[in-house]
Formats: sequence, structure tokens, C-alpha cells
Amino acid sequence: MNELTSKKCEVCQVGAPMLSQEGIDELMPQLKDWIIIETDGVRHLSRTFRFSDFKEALSFTNKVGALAEQEGHHPSITTEWGQVTVCWWTRKIKGLHLNDFIMASKTDTLTQSANERNVFKKYRQGLGTNFW
Repeated sequence: MNELTSKKCEVCQVGAPMLSQEGIDELMPQLKDWIIIETDGVRHLSRTFRFSDFKEALSFTNKVGALAEQEGHHPSITTEWGQVTVCWWTRKIKGLHLNDFIMASKTDTLTQSANERNVFKKYRQGLGTNFW
């Protein structure tokens, strides 16, 4: 767990300052595999997560949705067969805020338990179907 994961989103009002480029440069190393994209002049944090099938992708989407509701900060989520793309930005300020980095970091934690289950599943499969 990194420093961002332990933080909670703060309520962001219209007119709150966007993160400076220096602030973004300082926070980006704490996020693995996230990139900054720009859509209609608005910067977003984006990451595509890969899964073995649609069921796993949908399960992850639901976990991201539950996290968003809990924190009161909501992403754009695109769910497809075998992948989910999550984009975080703050709509009220039309850009990136510390909250977006917090949520990206928390989103990463949702995949850790899924990856651990997949490793165990592959281990069991390697032992043969009659083992369990």
C-alpha cells in the first residue's frame, strides 16, 4: 500500500485548484501503469486492466463502482470482454485533483486480491483436476 491508498477523498468544489504539473510529476511515480490522457482539453488518469474473461472484467467493474460510491468520486468505466478501462478526473474543475490520484491508487488495490486468486487457481490446475 502506498501513501495515496491510505488517504480519503475530500469534497471538491467548483473553482478548486487543479494539480500543477509539478504536483502531477510528484504523484505519478506512485501509480503503476496509469497514463495521463487528454480529452477535449481535460486531463484524465487512465489505465486498462486485463482479465481472462468477461465475468472477471464485470466483477472488477462492480468493485470499482462500489469504491466510487464509498468515496463519493466517480470514474468513467468501459467494460469489455477481458478488459476494463478506468478513467479518473474531477468534473467540477475539469482536470486532475489529488482525489483522482487517491482513487487510481485505491483502484489498483482491487486487482491485488484477484491476481492472488488467479495465481492459486493456476497452481491448482497444474496439480490436475483430481487434486481438489
